[in-house]
Amino acid sequence: MTIIEKKTFDEERALYGCRGIEVKKCVFDGPADGESAFKEGRDIQVSGCFFNLRYPFWHDDNLKIEGCEMTELCRAALWYSNDVEIADTKLHGIKALRECSRIRMQGCDVISPEFGWSVHKLEMKNCDVQGEYFMMRSDGLDFTDVRLKGKYSFQYIQDSVFENCVFDTKDAFWHARNVTVRDSVVKGEYLAWYCENVTFENCKIIGTQPLCYCKGLRLVNCEMEEADLCFEKSDVEATVTTEVISIKNPRSGHIRVPAVGEIIRDDKEALGEITVGKR
Repeated sequence: MTIIEKKTFDEERALYGCRGIEVKKCVFDGPADGESAFKEGRDIQVSGCFFNLRYPFWHDDNLKIEGCEMTELCRAALWYSNDVEIADTKLHGIKALRECSRIRMQGCDVISPEFGWSVHKLEMKNCDVQGEYFMMRSDGLDFTDVRLKGKYSFQYIQDSVFENCVFDTKDAFWHARNVTVRDSVVKGEYLAWYCENVTFENCKIIGTQPLCYCKGLRLVNCEMEEADLCFEKSDVEATVTTEVISIKNPRSGHIRVPAVGEIIRDDKEALGEITVGKR
């Protein structure tokens, strides 16, 4: 493996098409303002590097990035790349990860609007994320100990699992399919409308008008706070452990709740059962 260390690159496609290289403590910045430093490469290891230029990792395979910094100017850092490991790295440019597959991230700090669109199989552990429209239209997500702040997350995702996460997000999980969220906190308005086969287990759900127009929705021993007009037009099986402000017109299924401020039934087709009281 060729080792490149402590160099500065600012030209267009500086390391284009490279194979079997290890790049250490290099800087990708400078007056030439070149793009696409590692495009079309494979078997690449990058550590301790600074990226201040656009599109560094496009169409790469078997890529490992560790202890690096990608600034706000490092736009669209990883697109169309496969088999990637990213550890202890700052990804602070917009659209930092798109159209990639088989990605593993650990200990990363992500500040990136529109991150993670159309990604297939992303494993993320112990990461902090800020950004809007996070992970839209992705599938095969496996998240543990991820902390997210940003609106419109996880829309149209499929076949994914989330554990021990904290999500402060609005309009999350809209149109999601085949998703399980366990032992997590999900805060935000209008949670998971139009979703299908989504399960929340031992979660705390905070915010107004959650879980409406859902199919195959399940809640298992979940807390709900600030929750009004819940479950409207949803097919739902739910066991809620806290009082709910109001429940409105569940379409079908059974909701068990210790107390509820108001039950609204003004739709004759809403036939979901509601049991109020201690189990």
